[in-house]
Amino acid sequence: MLERIKLADLQSKVMTAEESAKFFKNGMIVGASGFTRGGDTKVVLKAVAERAKSEDLEITLFTGASLGHGTDEALAESGALKKRLPFQVDTVLRKNINAGNVLFIDQHLGESAEHILNDTFKIDIAVLEVTEILEDGSIVPTTSVGNNVDIAESADQIILEINTSIPTSIRGLHDIYKVEKYGSRTPINITSCDSKIGSDAIKIDPSKIVGIVFHDIHDMAGDIVPADAATSAIAKNIVNFFEKEVESGRLTKELMPLQCGIGKVANAVLAGLEHSDFENLVMYSEVLQDSTFDLIDSGKMNFASASSMTVSQECYDRVIGNIEHYKNKIVLRPQAISNAVEVIRRLGVIGINTSLECDIYGNVNSTHVSGTHMMNGIGGSGDFARNAYISIFVTASTAKGGNISSIVPMVSHVDHTEHDVDIIVTDEGLADLRGLAPRERALEIIKNCVHPDYKQELLSYFERACAERGGQTPHILEEAFSWHTRLKTTGSMKKSSTESLVS
Repeated sequence: MLERIKLADLQSKVMTAEESAKFFKNGMIVGASGFTRGGDTKVVLKAVAERAKSEDLEITLFTGASLGHGTDEALAESGALKKRLPFQVDTVLRKNINAGNVLFIDQHLGESAEHILNDTFKIDIAVLEVTEILEDGSIVPTTSVGNNVDIAESADQIILEINTSIPTSIRGLHDIYKVEKYGSRTPINITSCDSKIGSDAIKIDPSKIVGIVFHDIHDMAGDIVPADAATSAIAKNIVNFFEKEVESGRLTKELMPLQCGIGKVANAVLAGLEHSDFENLVMYSEVLQDSTFDLIDSGKMNFASASSMTVSQECYDRVIGNIEHYKNKIVLRPQAISNAVEVIRRLGVIGINTSLECDIYGNVNSTHVSGTHMMNGIGGSGDFARNAYISIFVTASTAKGGNISSIVPMVSHVDHTEHDVDIIVTDEGLADLRGLAPRERALEIIKNCVHPDYKQELLSYFERACAERGGQTPHILEEAFSWHTRLKTTGSMKKSSTESLVS
């Protein structure tokens, strides 16, 4: 194992996770690797959680995105978490956030590193997963890069987790490039998805390394859920839209660089492309999922760029076991680069992201259930939606057995305004909002995207809002959230039989 520490002076820093946990002090700001379960710290923070069960130890945790292996759960349950940012998906942590026990800062993932660069968050100690330490002290990341570059530079102390389950041949898969501070920033010279502008390792000051912990734990497998009727219909609607864009001359069969949010809808959309006539596809995204590698292996996709890979165990074994085969087909970058608005706009990315709910004018809520309770976070959807060539948001038309309509009069929380949304897709259909004024957008969304159980009531709301209130964006404010209040009191957004008779 010591062969993975090529700077001999550091070999004496090897210790257990429990020993490394002693470096953490109450009130510290901790930076850690990990982006949607890829390349996350796996043992040190869990040892910190154990300490917190019997000691007064509370930290602020800054990562790339979400962690795996129950790390967030362990920290939340032990009381070790005071504040968390910029993203999470853990159910236990989510409950603690919504109960007010843990403070959560929801951030655009492309901008989170800026808060380290401008010293809003000064990292006291970093915990980073790597495959090896090179002769000059540089570190080679594993299956994500995330915010590791800026976390490592900011940190006063660094603890490294060397994951021996990842072969050292992964070196060369990463493109490590650091943006400068505001005022002295130079252009990010990425002109195609396969541009490489940086190095293959993260340069750090070796004197900061206070501990090295070995483990051989695989990344937690991604939740690959088979497509259902709704997600399959959404995928079909998007593929049909792309085909029409090709017919109109606005796209070619190579489309434009693709970005897909994580989850079953994204996987279904990309899987739909595998059996289409599109070819020579490329991706500029945040996370590589199973469907990305399926497209690569089928010959449909030539290259994919991201900050992390989160895949099933089968796909993980396929990729890690044949890493040399994929090195000229994928690249992992810092999220300040994978989500850089400058690059997204230059490349003309087609952004496909999910929403919890949309309203009749195209505003999107991606994060809050009924306007108050955090689900996961905005992630990188805003980075792409605001700057995409085409900004697409997808959602099933209903949820909770049909008791919730995903298209409502007014969203209960706004993450993406109507100005950043071009296309809304549900299993019912697709609304192309480009070039439409608000009243036109409303009719397009109601006609194409709303489930039949809710369509007539939503159309009635819009028509009455136009007649009674008017304006550029007609709303009846005392009714705008009536669907949400009905859900809270009755368990369904549907009108009761009594209400229907009255109306």
